[in-house]
Amino acid sequence: MKTLLYKNTKISYSDSGQGTAIVLLHGFLENKKMWKDYVALFSEKHQVITIDLLGHGESDSLGYVHSMEENANVVQEILKHLKIEKATIVGHSMGGYVGLAFAELFPKNINKLVLLNSTSKADSHEKKINRNRAIKAVKQNYVNFVSLAIGNLFSENNRTRLTEEIEEAKIQALKTPLQGIVASLEGMKIRKDRESLLRKNLFPVLLILGKKDPVLNYEESISQIENTTAKLVSFDDGHMSQIENKEELKTILLDFFK
Repeated sequence: MKTLLYKNTKISYSDSGQGTAIVLLHGFLENKKMWKDYVALFSEKHQVITIDLLGHGESDSLGYVHSMEENANVVQEILKHLKIEKATIVGHSMGGYVGLAFAELFPKNINKLVLLNSTSKADSHEKKINRNRAIKAVKQNYVNFVSLAIGNLFSENNRTRLTEEIEEAKIQALKTPLQGIVASLEGMKIRKDRESLLRKNLFPVLLILGKKDPVLNYEESISQIENTTAKLVSFDDGHMSQIENKEELKTILLDFFK
């Protein structure tokens, strides 16, 4: 485990391999361990960095709101520390929100961006209400909230097919402290709409979606890349493409990194 201090807060990250830099950013209730199989493959030809975002995994929390911009600053600090000038960012769900914030704040430092089961759109009014409900629910029953939240990310047919993988995802999610969960929900709730960033076509973008994603509406998500140069890959599964479509995803990402 490698660590870096950001605003007196411990940030945990890993750094493997050599070559062009790839940064893998996990989603809400996840941590850098979810990328283990991907790191093993990608680090054969690339320098691969994984980061525990604020309040997740082995990184500490920083206050009561973890904004996407604050997380993007953490990513930039690690890249500076590793003397990396440009990186391709792969962000799953919340990690994609952080990737977009990074691209806006540090446009000269981004090579390519992968939005994996993620969106450049801000939370709707309804979603903001749901975030508030989630904050209330996790404070009332932490274990129940986390277990339900993870299970509901997979498409229905995969909930029986991938029982072991779902159980492991729950074990990792339960390592996320209450403060980290609440601060991230608050941060996602207030995040900016960054659709205009995709429309500028400043760097290559790959959008990967699940047609049966219980979190992101598929048709709505596609609309964000209309009239852009972004590429789209669609799977017939849920929100957890990195688990539900692991082998296909590895091939797709390696091709995009070229």
